[in-house]
Amino acid sequence: MRRDRLALVAGIVIVLLVAVAALVGWAAGHYTRDSGSSSAAATTSSSASVDPAVAAGAHVFVQFACAQCHGLNGGGGVSPDVPALTSVGQQLTVAQLRQIINHGLGESANPTKPYMPVWGAVISKRQVSELVAYIRAGLPSVPTATPPEVPAGQGPATAGAVLYVRDGCINCHGPNGLGGVPNPQSPDKAIPPLSGAGFRSEFNTDKKIQDMIRTGSVIGRAPIVSMPHWGGILTQQDLNALVAYLKTLK
Repeated sequence: MRRDRLALVAGIVIVLLVAVAALVGWAAGHYTRDSGSSSAAATTSSSASVDPAVAAGAHVFVQFACAQCHGLNGGGGVSPDVPALTSVGQQLTVAQLRQIINHGLGESANPTKPYMPVWGAVISKRQVSELVAYIRAGLPSVPTATPPEVPAGQGPATAGAVLYVRDGCINCHGPNGLGGVPNPQSPDKAIPPLSGAGFRSEFNTDKKIQDMIRTGSVIGRAPIVSMPHWGGILTQQDLNALVAYLKTLK
C-alpha cells in the first residue's frame, strides 16, 4: 500500500516537472520571437529613416573635417568666422552649394582666421552631391557619422595621429603624410608630403610646422587646392600633438 502511494507521488512529480519544462520552453521561444521581431523592426526603422544619399553626405561631412569648422551637424559654435549650416540648405540653391564646396569662398587676407578652402580637386562629384543632399536635408544626425574621439592620457603623438584623421589632413597629405594627392595647377603638381628629407629640411623646427598649420598656404584660386588656415580652430594643445605625430613619420 505504501509502495503504491510512493509510486503515485513520484508519477505526479514527473508530470509536474514535464509541464513546467514545457511552459518555460514556450515562454523562452515566445520571448525570443517577440524580441527578434522588435529588434528587426527597430533596425529596419532606423535604417529606413535616413535617405542613403543624406547618410553618405553626413559621413563625407565628417571625413573631410567640415564638422571641425562648421560644428557637428553643421550647428556652428566653433569660430565666429565660420557660419552654422543649419539654415543654409533652404537659403542657397543646389548650384550655389556646389560652387562653394568646389571653389571655396575666396582667400582670407588675415591668415590667422579660417576660410572655406577649395575642395573641387579633392572631393568627387558624387561626394559633392551627397554633401549637398545632407545640407539641404537639414544636416540630421546619422548613426556613426561622428568625428573620431581624440584619446587622452596616451601621449601627444597618439592624440596627433587621431587629429590628423579627424581634421582631414589625411585627405590631402595622405596616410602617414606620404602625399600623392594631385594638385595640377600648383608649381609642384601635387599636394606636398609631410614626411621625408625635404619636409624635415624645410620645416626643421616645431614653430615652423605650427605656423604653417595656423596660417595655411594660400597660393591661388580654384582649381588650385590650398592649405586652409587652422588658426582660430585648433588649440595650442592640438598643434603640439600634430607636431609630435608628424615627427614620428618616415
